[in-house]
Amino acid sequence: MSTAPPPAGAVPVEHQHPNEPPRRIDYLVVYGHSNLFYWWPVWLVSFVLAGITYFEGQQMAVVPDGTAVKHGVAIDGAPHEALVAPQGKTFGLAREEGQKTTAGMTVSSNNSLGVIFVATLLVVALASTILLRGLVSLVALVVMIAAVVILALLDLWNPILLFLGGLDIRMNATGYMAVGVPLFLVWLAVVFVYDRAQYIIFDQGQIRYVREVGDNEVALQSEGAIVEKKRNDVFRHWLLGFGTGDLVIRMGGPNGPTIELENVININSKLPLIQRLVKEKAITVDEGST
Repeated sequence: MSTAPPPAGAVPVEHQHPNEPPRRIDYLVVYGHSNLFYWWPVWLVSFVLAGITYFEGQQMAVVPDGTAVKHGVAIDGAPHEALVAPQGKTFGLAREEGQKTTAGMTVSSNNSLGVIFVATLLVVALASTILLRGLVSLVALVVMIAAVVILALLDLWNPILLFLGGLDIRMNATGYMAVGVPLFLVWLAVVFVYDRAQYIIFDQGQIRYVREVGDNEVALQSEGAIVEKKRNDVFRHWLLGFGTGDLVIRMGGPNGPTIELENVININSKLPLIQRLVKEKAITVDEGST
């Protein structure tokens, strides 16, 4: 006999024979996360921009002050453009016998990539550290992101930055990777290892929790507990967190002690089951009764 799939966030229950005693969902573990969870756009954008920069294959040389561009310089019998260092100065490029000397670093010719990276870094840093309640804050952030992306697609950042005093925001491909790779590795370690040391277990008649990494587990009776979700920061919890939220548990009624767990993933799917576990000491599932 087929049955409907279990609700999202529920602890799986194995199929059983109708004559066996009913099995129950014994507990549900809910993990909180640090705000680093919301920094995934930074390492993702770093990888994308590094890939675009490598694909373009443009080179940027670091030259001494006073370097001039000479046209029509004869090299191997053909005219070329060449950078000519001032007398007594060199480009500082390492040279070995028989080794090809490259111009310098792999950098995009379009400084829109640098603008996108800086904008991503600023928006994520702001959104992950400051709660922006209300529609006005969300609209302001969305408008800012849209403006950055649209101006980049229209290739307007170069003239705009030139008008603002010749500003030039660039990063070489290795620079993007130097940010993206360490941040990605730290993000993995924090989200999947470190953050799992902060949790709440909704057990049969008990709520066990560890709010800080390294603390001992505390057990409280769940009778009379009130479980709720804090109001969303739409940008952080939905656009960056894809449905995260902050869980609040008030023990012993409105005036009792409060337990908070921030940045719970898929909180809306977990909340109904949590509320059932708090109200009922055991949830039974008996397939033979259907």
